[in-house]
Amino acid sequence: MGAVPASAPGGAAPLRIVARFHAFPPQHNAGAEHMLVAMLRPLVERGHDVSVWLSRYGRAREEYEYQGIRVVPQAARLDFASAVRRADVLVSHLECVPSTAALARGYGRPLVVVCHNTHRPTYRDMAAGGTALAVYNSQWMAREAELFYAEYPKSVRPAAGMIVRPPVTAAEYATRPGKAITLVNCNEAKGGNVLRKLAERMPDRQFLAVRGAYGEQILPDLPNVQVLDHVPGDEMRERVYARTRVLLMPSSYESWGRVGVEAMASGIPVVAHPTAGLAESLGEAGIFVDRSDLDGWEAVLRKLGTTAEYRLAAKRAKARSAELDPSAELTAWCSAVEALA
Repeated sequence: MGAVPASAPGGAAPLRIVARFHAFPPQHNAGAEHMLVAMLRPLVERGHDVSVWLSRYGRAREEYEYQGIRVVPQAARLDFASAVRRADVLVSHLECVPSTAALARGYGRPLVVVCHNTHRPTYRDMAAGGTALAVYNSQWMAREAELFYAEYPKSVRPAAGMIVRPPVTAAEYATRPGKAITLVNCNEAKGGNVLRKLAERMPDRQFLAVRGAYGEQILPDLPNVQVLDHVPGDEMRERVYARTRVLLMPSSYESWGRVGVEAMASGIPVVAHPTAGLAESLGEAGIFVDRSDLDGWEAVLRKLGTTAEYRLAAKRAKARSAELDPSAELTAWCSAVEALA
């Protein structure tokens, strides 16, 4: 494999780590994909050869690099199986798990599955795939996995499991907050209708609606609502958080809620529907209101309009951001991948 990079742990030869995902930044900027970027980047920094092979056709036609990670679009190469044959470790998630698992079994390669939600297919596909390492994005997701395997004892439990919370390096997102009340990804499940109704109720407040990476978007045509087109992850600090005073997360489901953690790096208070994932990620810094209680949402936003209440909420947000420093979990993640080869 050539000379060993100085950063290779213990002087060992670098690993060939091949990942299979349906889409990837900068064209696709959902939270799951940016979690993967944050997890793959330290493997590159440790000297490993990391490549991402996309399963869906997109705008990209040629190989490109994203934050040090080599990305191979579906249109560029058709020999993913050859890459698997040469790989030391495979990584996959979501819809790509079944096909990647089949190749992993065929070529005898260890498979890492990154789990982003508690929907049954996540655990079912992982159980069928002979997974060497399951990565859960929260404690509650890991507990849900245990319940799944208890209910289906004949399932093939992953050989090992670990928790890696979606890594957010605060320095990459911290900025001076702006003035708007913001929702990122305005589909119905994320709370697009809640944003619209609040903007109608509060014409004296400025709102920011950021178009999401998926789902039918509800983008209010109101004078107090500014609509932003889809924003790449590495531009969120300048284009979104620097304009945001309060972040809304009235999601019907969140397994974690990365955008809330990104906002807290700037001391931006987060008002959220109490899903299990958001309760875990936001902790005591979260301000929780049921997504159906519009009177409650309006009352909280008006209370945060006072200087004293806002300062207290901002202080809690920054403290929670510091608690979620990802350094230790990323080190453990890299070590776990290296141990598979």
